[in-house]
Amino acid sequence: MITDYKDKAKKLHKLIAAAESIAILGHSKPDGDCIGSILGLYNYINDNYKGKTVDAFADTFPASFKILSGARKIKHDPVDMCYDLAISTDAADTDRHGRFKNVFSNAITTFTIDHHVSNTGFGDICCIDGDSSSACEVVCELINLDNVSMETAECLYLGMVHDTGVFKYSSCSQRTMELAGCLIAKGARPNIVIDETFYKKTYRQNLLMAKTILESKLYADGKIISGYISKQTFKQFKATSLDTEGIVEQLRLTEGVEVAVFIYQLTRKSYKFSLRSKNYVDVSEIATKFGGGGHIHAAGFEAEGVLDDLLGQVVSMAEEKLK
Repeated sequence: MITDYKDKAKKLHKLIAAAESIAILGHSKPDGDCIGSILGLYNYINDNYKGKTVDAFADTFPASFKILSGARKIKHDPVDMCYDLAISTDAADTDRHGRFKNVFSNAITTFTIDHHVSNTGFGDICCIDGDSSSACEVVCELINLDNVSMETAECLYLGMVHDTGVFKYSSCSQRTMELAGCLIAKGARPNIVIDETFYKKTYRQNLLMAKTILESKLYADGKIISGYISKQTFKQFKATSLDTEGIVEQLRLTEGVEVAVFIYQLTRKSYKFSLRSKNYVDVSEIATKFGGGGHIHAAGFEAEGVLDDLLGQVVSMAEEKLK
């Protein structure tokens, strides 16, 4: 855990107070923690620093996240503007900003908030805590919780729920639970957030998951499992990558499995890999070999090549870590 939250918080609030225009962005293909931290900051700044231009940027995200205040105000395309302050959250490096990379780099001052152990630091000021469960937890440490509205609390709570698997992953600490309790006290609704955005699945999602599990493969005496979705399968079920939420976690839960590998096709020769482990394999070390990153038990990357070759390399690396 970082030891200078107080100093970082003071600097962040000073920058926000001085800025007239502020951009908030995260990583491409945003998950719950990314959207939760973006909107948590968006609502917090609008609530406590009146009269500022505050813009939030993100790629398309799951429709279930639209229960969050401000979700419909997120800009899905970059703008040609030089912001006084740009805040990056939940992105391990600037490449992860995707189409919004210039929004961050063109700003006069930049501030990075993250919890990925692979983040080596970027921006004018960084607040990176690899021991935190989520970017939303880091945000909680930086803002004044006394001034948090119900809307802000629910955004940050959603992010913590998603990045901890509903408070069950090893990254979940006593501090995580204390902060989650504070957010509930501020009005976050656990039943709505957890059921509506984490567990609920559409019929299309259920079909996609069923096919993936049915066609999954085991390696290393059942300690490694892989599942794959092709562009043809997406077309068959009229689905998109947004419908894959929860598949890698279901693969991970398979009895006897330590490492789960979930892949879906991006283009003819490019693929998105999501890696998960249960106990002792550090999948972030595998992801970084392919230019990706993440956490000990959850990581990912994108790669081009022949699928069987790429998967073979990942499985071989995982097998080495099982020894």
